[in-house]
Amino acid sequence: MKTAEMVKIAKEALKNSYSPYSKVRVSAVLSGEDGLITGVNIENASYGLTVCAERVAVFKAISEGKKNFHKMLIYSPDVMPYPCGACRQVLSEFFTEDFEIIVTDGREEESFTIGELLPFNFKL
Repeated sequence: MKTAEMVKIAKEALKNSYSPYSKVRVSAVLSGEDGLITGVNIENASYGLTVCAERVAVFKAISEGKKNFHKMLIYSPDVMPYPCGACRQVLSEFFTEDFEIIVTDGREEESFTIGELLPFNFKL
């Protein structure tokens, strides 16, 4: 799927972001053989219980039995949405080192592999 199409889907999903504390809305679109899975950030007054958009998308996909993913787009009109450390570790659990992650704020776009984002991931 083309990046522009994924951005369009990410923008639509963004309406479900629950971000009353940070005011930073983030959505993620995970592309795989079984179609697209979206996720949005869901904040909590106890900040440690907040869940990022990319983890929501991954957990939704895994819980639905989806496999064989191609890439993920992370979008926010508020910031350049680089994945946090927790998300990088979760992404490395389910995707290969060459899995593509695209981050965009709608004006700029950058692409990374999991290996570039987390070169020393924790694996059992």
